[in-house]
Amino acid sequence: MITKLSSHSFRFLSVCCFSGNFCSELVLDRHHCKTKDQIKKSPTKPQQKNPITYSSKVFRVTFLTLAVSVAVPLLGVTVLLDCPIDPQPISLKEPPLLTGVLEPNTKLRKAERLWENQLVGPESIVNIGDVLFTGTADGKIIKIEDGEIQTIARIGHGPCGGREDEPTCGRPLGMRVGPNNTLFVADAYYGLYEVNPDTGETKPLVSSKTLIEGQKLSFVNDLTVTRDGRKIYFTDSSSKWQRQDYLFLIMEGTDDGRLLEYDTVTKEVKVLMVGLRFPNGVQLSPAEDFVLVQETTMARIRRYYVSGLMKGGADMFVENMPGLPDNIRLSSSGGYWVAMAAVRPNPGFSLLDFLSEKPWIKRMIFKLLSQETLTKFVPKYSLVVELSETGSYKRSFHDPNGLTVAYISEAHEHNGHLYLGSFRSPYIGRLDLQHV
Repeated sequence: MITKLSSHSFRFLSVCCFSGNFCSELVLDRHHCKTKDQIKKSPTKPQQKNPITYSSKVFRVTFLTLAVSVAVPLLGVTVLLDCPIDPQPISLKEPPLLTGVLEPNTKLRKAERLWENQLVGPESIVNIGDVLFTGTADGKIIKIEDGEIQTIARIGHGPCGGREDEPTCGRPLGMRVGPNNTLFVADAYYGLYEVNPDTGETKPLVSSKTLIEGQKLSFVNDLTVTRDGRKIYFTDSSSKWQRQDYLFLIMEGTDDGRLLEYDTVTKEVKVLMVGLRFPNGVQLSPAEDFVLVQETTMARIRRYYVSGLMKGGADMFVENMPGLPDNIRLSSSGGYWVAMAAVRPNPGFSLLDFLSEKPWIKRMIFKLLSQETLTKFVPKYSLVVELSETGSYKRSFHDPNGLTVAYISEAHEHNGHLYLGSFRSPYIGRLDLQHV
């Protein structure tokens, strides 16, 4: 049987002989007729390697070798290095949607920068008449009168410069005006002080070296004062971490923060609330029947009753906020201004929420990266919200990329303007409320 198998250039013929167990094939071309056995014995030219395939194989091998050479030591370092924090899993609700009164806008970009590069980190701002007072990152308490900056006091001592100098230099944070126009200042490292704004004389009220119910004051943060000046309510953010390690405090989820009360007459200090995760800003209600405490790590505001039938009790004032609340101050409408140190975008990606229940990832991150490096990954989204007297959102001011004002720590209302403090920016922001 003969079957045609190819085109006219070549013809393949199969000849099979069934007389025995033998079958031979002939392959015919125009010049030769060869059997299959002869073709097998014919010498063939060696095949050349495909240069593209060969190069890709070399690349893959080289890449895998480099990846392994980097990954193995990195894994070893990750296992062997100590982690500076012992993170705990934290349960946070899904951040609220930024809609309605929380809808992103650019209203904070209408603010102006004042005294730019003449001060750094004006954390908290107060006024006596039209004279402003604030504390700065270099440990100074300054007065701003008629546009001129003057240093009136310093609680710590030099040198003052970098983060490592803070414990000796001091870091004035919360500031309030008391009766007779005296200043009350919470210094993160030294404690509570009374400062004479005219003479600059400083008077210690509660030293951070004093043990309060067996715990030291490692991170004195903010304070609020009754109108008669008798009681001062203040926060100690942690007994473990100091202000220079605030990022450790947030990421570890440490719950050793407290709300305390100081009686200026009896000189007694009482602990009112314990187990708080980074208690930060505090504010007495207009009626002075309760104190609001910003719990930064948990993105919420707690309420502690200091008078009335609920005295000694506590409840939630606002929970699941759109950012990490820093300081809180009264608004002229009877509500509260809340400055957000960072936001929890929704829609969007929130690093804090992503890491909240993943302590093993936190350990790896802090084994490899410093706090200074990590702060560079925090979005510079600025947000200030106004709450009603019951805690509902009334309005919000945004600067999505922190182009005009960044790292806002406080919003202090005075004479139709919001004065915007910051924990690291080199200026004070001022927003005309009539324009927003």
